[in-house]
Amino acid sequence: MSFYRKNMISLVRPVFVGFANYITVLGSPSFWNSVVATVIFTLGTFIPLVVFSLILAIFICAQKRSPRVWQLIFYSPAVLSSAVAALIWMIIFQPTGLANQIANALFLGGGVDVHWLSNGAMVRISTMIVYFWKYIGYFTILFITGVTKIPRGIYEAATIDGAGKMQSFILITVPLLKPTTTLVSIMAMLQCLKTFSTQYLFTQGGAPRSPINVITLNIYTTAMKEYNVGRASVMSILLFLTMLLLTVVQFRVSKSDEVTY
Repeated sequence: MSFYRKNMISLVRPVFVGFANYITVLGSPSFWNSVVATVIFTLGTFIPLVVFSLILAIFICAQKRSPRVWQLIFYSPAVLSSAVAALIWMIIFQPTGLANQIANALFLGGGVDVHWLSNGAMVRISTMIVYFWKYIGYFTILFITGVTKIPRGIYEAATIDGAGKMQSFILITVPLLKPTTTLVSIMAMLQCLKTFSTQYLFTQGGAPRSPINVITLNIYTTAMKEYNVGRASVMSILLFLTMLLLTVVQFRVSKSDEVTY
């Protein structure tokens, strides 16, 4: 379909246009704005997700009492659909919502609206917060699985040799978690690149579109509102190729998933 000009609601047969759709999309400011929005969202969400999920996993594994309770607390948002999570946070981000109350209590004093859903920079941060809250528990569980597979005897031997907790973490935990880290990083990256529901619902609620007009939202708008299936297909293919390339690069950087103890 990316090589054809086709109106979704028209009965006219598709017209072959070759690479015309690709040229139009690659020359479109709207597409490049979507690329920038997607990159900002991915970097702002992907890196904290990987780092803090690892930290939380280490914290939970260190708990001697009720570690399962901690896992349940952090994992519970992951069972919600993206639409429900976005709606919950839209209420929290309202001018009289909990987010403004907390921000005022911590930093600003009383009665100041942070404009979570109306300011361009803040609406970007808001979407990152929603995704971080929803998926941090899921990736934490994956890291916990990796940590528990590391034999405890290695840590005991390191302790006997005089290694502290930080040395054990840097020199034992991090290297032996390489397969899990590769898995988590790839899954988190793909999840961020294909984000849609939060941005869609925020814009439907009145948030400015341009700062959060990620590629998936642009694909939806182009296909479902402008009825231009050809250009939407081009953006879908470009997104797929990007995700494929980044996945291959991460596998190459990690070199091997095999870990020997």
